[in-house]
Amino acid sequence: MENQESRPVPPKPGAPPTAGLPQVAVTAPAMEGPVRKPRQVASTFLKAVFVVVLLGVVGGLVWLAVWLDSEAPQTSDDGGSGIVEISPTPLVTPLPLPREGVEPPDYRLGDCFKDFDPEALRSTVVACDTGHSAQLVAVFRYPAVGSYPGREALAAKALEACQAAKLGPAANEYTLNFQRAYPSSTSWESGDRRVDCYVTADGGNVINASALP
Repeated sequence: MENQESRPVPPKPGAPPTAGLPQVAVTAPAMEGPVRKPRQVASTFLKAVFVVVLLGVVGGLVWLAVWLDSEAPQTSDDGGSGIVEISPTPLVTPLPLPREGVEPPDYRLGDCFKDFDPEALRSTVVACDTGHSAQLVAVFRYPAVGSYPGREALAAKALEACQAAKLGPAANEYTLNFQRAYPSSTSWESGDRRVDCYVTADGGNVINASALP
């Protein structure tokens, strides 16, 4: 234990004189509501602006999505999605010509036909450098599934196929007409899904060259 030194306690100081001093009344400050600091006000304002801008951007994106959806082509049961075939695909092993009794489902793009009748159940396919009256120049195939699109929709698709067909220089040597063929409701139910576009000659088997490039 450390040594402790005893010291006398100093006397208490006397009260200070008050005579002659001005008396000042002290009042408590009035209570006021909470005051936001400038930095807090600015922060809250920026947050509010950010929320408004964010809502505007989100609303704009929603509107754009709705607009694009309304402008996009509508897909219906007509199976209209697909492409028009206008370029023949050669077979590895060419089929012998002429071929008689060929049914419409077996027609190939680029085939030339003798004595052609678009409503016939069978036709004769011949070499395009021999006399023929028609040639298949464009094809559109509907999907295997789907309901019957209707006569008008099929006719419009056949017209689209004819408009897409590209003819070669030899086509200018003949007076040719476009002729369209498409399924009936009965043949559709039987699996016929093809729309065909032909070039035909009114004068019979007068064409002696392919109308395709």
